[in-house]
Amino acid sequence: MMRTFLGWFTSVFLNAIALIAVAQLFESFYIENFQTALIASIVLSILNFIVRPILIILTLPITIMTLGLFILIINAITLMITQKLMGDAFVIDGFGIAILASILISLISIFLQKLIGDTVKQS
Repeated sequence: MMRTFLGWFTSVFLNAIALIAVAQLFESFYIENFQTALIASIVLSILNFIVRPILIILTLPITIMTLGLFILIINAITLMITQKLMGDAFVIDGFGIAILASILISLISIFLQKLIGDTVKQS
């Protein structure tokens, strides 16, 4: 159980770093500080666990028709919900930037997870 919690916390921490990185890239994507990014990452993790599967099931026909590309829209929706829950400390100016940000956050998180995984394997 401790390993599972540690894996989840590592994922949340790396996701927070990805959020900060995206905030540095775009003026229309604002996060107040790292603490806010960490809280947003926790909220996003919870939404991905609860809301995302429901959205995927409800939009399954369109997801199949778009060969899975509609998942990008679902990711952007969960990011926008997170932004709404966080208030003024986390602001995304528009759905288009949310789509782009969700793609970049995913890519950065995957890269960081891979980097951490490779570092742990070498130890």
